[in-house]
Amino acid sequence: MKIDTGRFLVKPGERHPIRRPTSIDDLYSSKDEFIEALNAHVKRLGELQELLYATKERALLVILQGMDTAGKDGTIRHVMAGVSPQSVQVWSFGKPTDAELLHDFLWRETLCLPDRGRIGIFNRSYYEEVLVVRVHPELLAREGLAARARRHDIWQERFTSIVEFERHLSHNGTRVVKFFLHISRREQRKRLLARLDDPSKHWKFNPGDIEERRRWSRYMQAYDECLSATSTGRAPWYVVPADDKKNARLIVSQAIIETLAAMKLRIPRVTPAKARELRAIRSSL
Repeated sequence: MKIDTGRFLVKPGERHPIRRPTSIDDLYSSKDEFIEALNAHVKRLGELQELLYATKERALLVILQGMDTAGKDGTIRHVMAGVSPQSVQVWSFGKPTDAELLHDFLWRETLCLPDRGRIGIFNRSYYEEVLVVRVHPELLAREGLAARARRHDIWQERFTSIVEFERHLSHNGTRVVKFFLHISRREQRKRLLARLDDPSKHWKFNPGDIEERRRWSRYMQAYDECLSATSTGRAPWYVVPADDKKNARLIVSQAIIETLAAMKLRIPRVTPAKARELRAIRSSL
């Protein structure tokens, strides 16, 4: 199955990317076809990850953002099912600690960047600093910034810092690819109700999700400006219609495959001296 991921790509400076649909026609005709397609993606992703790990010259950073219940955890679990655990580093970022607030807004994620040869996955990221913090300006006051640093154009300044940071990563061998799992308010309600109605899902429910849901329009505005300002050729955003989790997983996995394939990874060449050493070792076995 070949998916045209370009239709979900946000072009640099694109106006109102958030207006894209949260639902599209199924990319699969049956559950069996979905499973077959996802398994093929997982297998190919595992092959490319092995090459990445073998070369240890490049790294891949995958960023997942979305409203509560958008399916970030499930996407990671299903898409990365075939990747060696030693080659993937997954980080989930919550509320900053007091110690983290003593640093700039990019600091804590910088400490968690993937090693060369590995795939790093950020479940939420430094983008929370232009999303959640923007919707909750009281959080900005906790960051200890001087008054002049909290002026009205701080969001544009942070967009610039993010773009420059991701350019720096690209220049130093880390490719960044970002996914906004785009769900509708109606679909979120359905998923929240499912957590309330099914005792086995009660652990997933967070009362705070209801409070954030009341700020839906403000979040959509924040995402709209963020995606437009920070999608670049080096670090693109994909707006993934995520009302259907299966579609979302196929789109995300295909885009990651294409990103890795574009690195043109090859098994490292063995030097003549190393080849002689390996032949000698083989002869001794």
